Amino acid sequence: MIPAYVILLLLLALSAVAYALGRNRAFAVAGGAAGLRHLHSRPSYYGALTALWCFGPAILLFVVWQACEMRVITGMVVSHLPAEVQALPSQQLGLVVNDVKNLVSGNILSGEPSPEIQKAADEFIRLRVYSRAMLLGLCLVLSGGGLLLSRRGITPRLRARNKVERLVKWLLIACSLLAIFTTVGIVLSVLFEAIRFFKIIPVQEFLFGLEWSPQMAIRADQVGGSGAFGAVPVFVGTALISFIAMVVAVPIGLMAAIFMSEYASRRFRAVAKPLMEILAGIPTVVYGFFAALTVAPFIRDMGGSLGLSVSSESALAAGLVMGIMIIPFVSSLSDDVINAVPQSLRDGALALGSTPSETVKKVVLPAALPGIVGSVLLAMSRAIGETMIVVMAAGLSANLTLNPFETVTTVTVQIVTLLIGDQEFDSPKTLAAFALGLVLFVVTLCLNIFALHVVRKYREQYE
Repeated sequence: MIPAYVILLLLLALSAVAYALGRNRAFAVAGGAAGLRHLHSRPSYYGALTALWCFGPAILLFVVWQACEMRVITGMVVSHLPAEVQALPSQQLGLVVNDVKNLVSGNILSGEPSPEIQKAADEFIRLRVYSRAMLLGLCLVLSGGGLLLSRRGITPRLRARNKVERLVKWLLIACSLLAIFTTVGIVLSVLFEAIRFFKIIPVQEFLFGLEWSPQMAIRADQVGGSGAFGAVPVFVGTALISFIAMVVAVPIGLMAAIFMSEYASRRFRAVAKPLMEILAGIPTVVYGFFAALTVAPFIRDMGGSLGLSVSSESALAAGLVMGIMIIPFVSSLSDDVINAVPQSLRDGALALGSTPSETVKKVVLPAALPGIVGSVLLAMSRAIGETMIVVMAAGLSANLTLNPFETVTTVTVQIVTLLIGDQEFDSPKTLAAFALGLVLFVVTLCLNIFALHVVRKYREQYE
């Protein structure tokens, strides 16, 4: 079977050949380098136009084929299964299809495959080989046809630059629409599942309930919890840990940005800023280990020496380490924003008799406030969405408390916990994850709206 990446590499190679042929054709119709002034566009545009016509239709066919190949082959294989197998319920038939696919991919099955499954797997492999061969042939035909037609149409009056720019414009529009539709699809998928959850659990119980215990019995004859879906403890835990993290990150990050942009020498800045930004590249699981093995025991021992009752997993430990993690988000972005403030504002303030500190407080920081607000909100979003540090340092218990020395949990941790296990997908426990995700999306949207309001207000003032 021909791998898909081989077909893609062949298309790219043909496109490179098409570019060279189109460019050479432009030189030929111009009568050499001396006649290039008679061409409407530069030879590179003719080569690019030829390459686009060679690659574009073929890659569209490639994408559509790849998207539909497995579904079509699976349907053809199922149609060749015995009638009694096709008559099975959809869930059991899906298990049979999964066994066939596992056998095709070489995965180990739970038992010896039946002759019907082995025959279906052989049919699956045969159809996929034919499919890839047909895909390769059609892609080569389309590429070759596009190359020949576009190369033959090259004339001195051909507006190659206009056509290339138009094609690139439509490509950019398609990429933008893809990003928009992806966002809309994510929102709608979360919204529809959340609506299913709210049909089972009332909205007011979810938003204002004070007990969170989503464990439920899987079967009617099984002993298990009935489930309590009051999400206030989860929201309070998220807000508490995020608040502690921001109390750590915002002052340190902002002061570091002010020092590096306004007071530090170039040599110190060249060394300090990259070292600080290394914090952003450390995996979050490493921060989680640091919080669980170093910070949490230190806080517990320190609290014990002061006569305080501190849990081995606490919101304070997770918030402190999370604050250290997001310092680069505040400091680096704020530093760039402060450096973007025009030097003329500083010079004017100093000329009027302001001290350097007064210039920073009264001129630089207000002018850079929109960017600083953006960096703080980015750091806040990063803190709200963190999972590993909370799991390892704060625990999984949903306690309704504002005591930073106790165990709490967050929205993202609960989403991960709810989607792991053998619970049915349409059970309230699993659907609660989508309700939490919807709330998280709404909170993030409100933060972005607030940031846009601040940016618009102060941008009108300083521009």
